[in-house]
Amino acid sequence: MTEVPLSKVCKIKNGFAFKSTEFKNQGAPLIRISSFEDGPVFFDDRTAFVDESYIDSKKDFLVEKGDILIALSGATTGKYGFYTLDSPSLLNQRVGIIKSGRSEKLNSRYFYHYLSILKSRILLKAGGAAQPNISTKQIGEFKIPLPPLATQKKIAAILDAADAHRQKTKQLLAKYDELAQSIFLDMFGDTWVNPKGYPINKLSEVVKPKKIITYGIVQAGENVKDGVPYIRTGDIKDGKIQTTGLRRTSIEIANSYERSKCQAGDIVMSIRATVGTIAFLPEELDGANLTQGTARISVDNERFNPLYIYHAIKSKGIQLKIERETKGATFLEITLTRLREIEIPIPPLSRQQEFDRRMNSIISQEKILKKENVYSENLFNSLLQKAFKGQLVK
Repeated sequence: MTEVPLSKVCKIKNGFAFKSTEFKNQGAPLIRISSFEDGPVFFDDRTAFVDESYIDSKKDFLVEKGDILIALSGATTGKYGFYTLDSPSLLNQRVGIIKSGRSEKLNSRYFYHYLSILKSRILLKAGGAAQPNISTKQIGEFKIPLPPLATQKKIAAILDAADAHRQKTKQLLAKYDELAQSIFLDMFGDTWVNPKGYPINKLSEVVKPKKIITYGIVQAGENVKDGVPYIRTGDIKDGKIQTTGLRRTSIEIANSYERSKCQAGDIVMSIRATVGTIAFLPEELDGANLTQGTARISVDNERFNPLYIYHAIKSKGIQLKIERETKGATFLEITLTRLREIEIPIPPLSRQQEFDRRMNSIISQEKILKKENVYSENLFNSLLQKAFKGQLVK
């Protein structure tokens, strides 16, 4: 199959360095790294706006329907977004734009499915530095397999069908998460209001003795075969640790950072960029380490139920508290000092354990669906690899 550099079939460029002093509460929306997460671009209460006059004066930085966005620097380098809105937006610095939808040689859905492969290549290319980054020029040098348009459309149709199956499974899993939140709210109420008047503990008071909340200190970028895995902010997603693409450090370096070593059952949290995202550390990652953008919370399970603490942190009330303590102009971050001070309502242990029992009946059903999710993911990834090796459609 013929391979061509992306720059030959797509227009690729960087965003503009809009000044933060010009940001407004309304106007033309500005797409930043926080505006997408391997999916559609979204705008929320963190979105910055600039004067609408820039739509005309900065036309080179317009983002239009069908455009692809790529994060060029930071912990989430390589993540992508696609723009689905009819009205244009403007592109900020540190985000690259790929005008694949305007290429006469490239099917947009075919390219969309290529993005996950492109992301893995970007991570390999950008991962050698303490602060990962990649340029649009480097992205343009990556080669994409380019069969005839008719073949591209056939490949895209097959991958679309497989993707629809795995997305349906993911949506069902999301329903379980909604059910868990509903049970939590019914039993304990809003953690921001604490309507049941439970005693309050700081987060630093619910961890094991001599296991204060700590952060990781292994530098991101290193990757040692058969080494000790370490977790970056981008590895914590959808309530679990993403093992695909997980990097490793040497045993010697991991041992020198013993205080940020994790045990299975610890709660791992992103404290930079995607602040507040959490997951339990699974058995297979026992002994893993962390980078500086992550923190470990080892719950004292003799005094507190870890599942209760986990869902309390995930609750809207505690997430709002974390958000209020999150600062940063270049990138969002919560310091460990502020994280340790976050207050959580603590019901009687018997009540926490009752919540645990109710949740376990849900978790057992969820495990069955997770197996189906793994199957659908593996099927999709297998088809994906075959597609871009020229083995899916002859």
